[in-house]
Amino acid sequence: MLKAPPAAGKSRALMFVALDKLENQGVRKAIVAVPETSIGGSFKTTDLTSYGFHRDWKVQEQWNLCLSGEEGKPNSRKVKAFEAFMDSDDEVIVCTHATFRFAFEEIAKKRGVEAFDDCLIAIDEFHHVAASDENRLGEILRRLLTREQAHVMAMTGSYFRGDSIPVLRPEDEAKFRSITYSYYEQLEGYEHLKSLGISYAFYRGRYISAIKDVLDTDLKTIVHIPHRGSAEAFGEKHDEVGQIYDAIGEHVGQDPETGFDLVKRPDGRVLRIADLVDDGPGRDGVKAALQAEICGPDGKRDNAADRAKVDMIVALGMAKEGFDWVWCEHALTIGYRNSLTEIVQIVGRATRDAPDKRHAQFTNLVAEP
Repeated sequence: MLKAPPAAGKSRALMFVALDKLENQGVRKAIVAVPETSIGGSFKTTDLTSYGFHRDWKVQEQWNLCLSGEEGKPNSRKVKAFEAFMDSDDEVIVCTHATFRFAFEEIAKKRGVEAFDDCLIAIDEFHHVAASDENRLGEILRRLLTREQAHVMAMTGSYFRGDSIPVLRPEDEAKFRSITYSYYEQLEGYEHLKSLGISYAFYRGRYISAIKDVLDTDLKTIVHIPHRGSAEAFGEKHDEVGQIYDAIGEHVGQDPETGFDLVKRPDGRVLRIADLVDDGPGRDGVKAALQAEICGPDGKRDNAADRAKVDMIVALGMAKEGFDWVWCEHALTIGYRNSLTEIVQIVGRATRDAPDKRHAQFTNLVAEP
């Protein structure tokens, strides 16, 4: 069980552990489960041998079930692909928690839980598991732990839940070896990023009136607009995004290849903004383009040439846990959040190390008391 802050390198640690288990510990397959497709990019094929490791992390495209936006459902294409993977000679698959749950049920129904013997089950963002009987991921995990024939690696930056239900029952947690890595260790080990600021800003009336005061468009920024139904939200979500754009400058169109919005500042500079709030048919294209722009053609996430490809991301319920944009310098969260897990995850979007990035900032813009 690896407890480490967001951006501390849990996905890379999993690669090292999984490859050693596949090579030296009799493990047949490594199954990596993430909460949503956008997080799967952290586990795609990665060059490790250039940095001294004995083997690269390789995920064949047909077994990276996070490349498309469709989530797993009973009898879905992804569940059938998972079953085909279990019958193949290939070693690594990446999927969502949902796909893993449905595929596990299908396979266990046909072949029993023993079908997962000698497999490594790696669960990212492990706080999605709960000790309650209603949590399906938790129930599947208990079945695996009871049989004691699978290897399990749990990874989380926040080993607690907002609903106060324990993540694991004590007898199950006792089976894990726990490794904890702190923010202090993380920042001390970084080459570039050396400080983190956490602040609050206040507004009266509507939050849009304060956007110009807290949004520095020279910084690479993720803006999380308020949850729908919250006191801070007003009008339609698309209108809120439009008003944020108006506060920046003039919307001058979209990039035809990526779908990113182009917003021109008063000084003439055009910002490239990924709108993840719009859940229309174009969002999957924006998500795919964002993943490609963030990681670059060679899979590396910190190439200086990639820094200019995205200037801002505006999101609602996305771009939080596991989202990997190393250039993010400022996480601006609008509205009060009643989940400490959510805040910890959002702060982590800005705390990845990258060249020329000395400081990361989290700002919560909330209504003036």
